[in-house]
Amino acid sequence: QVHLVESGGGLVQAGGSLRLSCAVSGSIFSIYDMGWYRQALGKQREPVASITSDGTPTYVDSVKGRFAISRDNAKNTVDLQMNSLKPEDTAVYFCNAIATIPSSHLYRQNYWGQGTQVTVSS
Repeated sequence: QVHLVESGGGLVQAGGSLRLSCAVSGSIFSIYDMGWYRQALGKQREPVASITSDGTPTYVDSVKGRFAISRDNAKNTVDLQMNSLKPEDTAVYFCNAIATIPSSHLYRQNYWGQGTQVTVSS
């Protein structure tokens, strides 16, 4: 099994910063893209940022210039540094990883963390 565990959510005032971390553990063969999604109350889950295995990041327009994604391939972790937070960033943030396991190393699967709440007060 593959497990993703997020940490770092919380309550912050507008303009503040938070750093989310996600650790991937379990029976892993390879990890490809990693990323963060978020889901606000009553809305669909949306992508926030992703990063390829060679470190190329991608961001949704609404967070460009404010958020930075990074990963440590040796530790199987992915972080999201969130600066200049806005109330509209309030959501549950989910870590995502596309990975393969040893028993089926040609088949890439999508794995998710349990989510961490980020609340930005105005």
